Amino acid sequence: MNSPRPDLAGAVLDDIDSRPGSATSLARTVLGAYVRDLGGWLAIADFGALLAGLGVPEQSTRTAVTRLKSKGVLDAESRGGRSGYRITAAAEAMYTRGDPRIFGFRQMADGDAWHLISFGIPESLRAARHQLRRRLSSIGCGTVSAGLWICPEYLAAEAATIVTALALDDYVTSFRATDLTVPGTLRAAAAQWWDLPALAERHRAFLANHGDIRTRDNLTDRQAFEYFVPLLDEWRIIPYLDPGLPAPMLPADWPGPASVRLFAEAQQRCLAPSRRWVQASIGDGSKPGILIH
Repeated sequence: MNSPRPDLAGAVLDDIDSRPGSATSLARTVLGAYVRDLGGWLAIADFGALLAGLGVPEQSTRTAVTRLKSKGVLDAESRGGRSGYRITAAAEAMYTRGDPRIFGFRQMADGDAWHLISFGIPESLRAARHQLRRRLSSIGCGTVSAGLWICPEYLAAEAATIVTALALDDYVTSFRATDLTVPGTLRAAAAQWWDLPALAERHRAFLANHGDIRTRDNLTDRQAFEYFVPLLDEWRIIPYLDPGLPAPMLPADWPGPASVRLFAEAQQRCLAPSRRWVQASIGDGSKPGILIH
């Protein structure tokens, strides 16, 4: 069997092991939402100063940078006599794929098509099989049975890219389906195929942790950055794990729409001013910063 293709390494350069609020996770969020907006490169001192503004200690910043370099997210690069970091092409592809999910939550409607993924992978490739299951779960696929997974049709391309990146195309067959027949109700089937209680808990925790942003008026640009980055850092995992199932398949008290609305409000209030503050705060490159070589 062929090894995973280097040009598709970005397909597995995702956040399935990310712990929101950690130094590494916050750094990835800052890179995706702000450094890309500046052209994909940032001086070492400026990167350290941004993370320090979020309460990340200097040593934690160094550790985060080391991890991001080892994962292929960052490359060291000097510009204009200043040492800095450049977002890699693979990481840029990851961020580009994630933008529609994070900033535009996708929701199935009744009658939308499904994507079914069937695989039979030999025991000799159990490590790759394990990775496939982990990564399908991390993009919102549900488990019908050990070798049959399901997701909305709009996730088909992401699922196919993961399969190809893991060099498992020879063992995977996929289908497009418009009708599902299940022993009971579709709501009961969804409860078996996805861990809906865990998803609901993520939504409720997000609402509890960040609902107070609605009460904060007249935020300065810097405050918008300080409030929005942790909010975005927690939120960005949710649209990956939550496939956006149609309402008839979800519990009546499903908290998803409320957290989607909260994020949309926070984005509208905070993203532009926080980007403005980042641009202004690092614009002249003259102030001292944290050295995180």
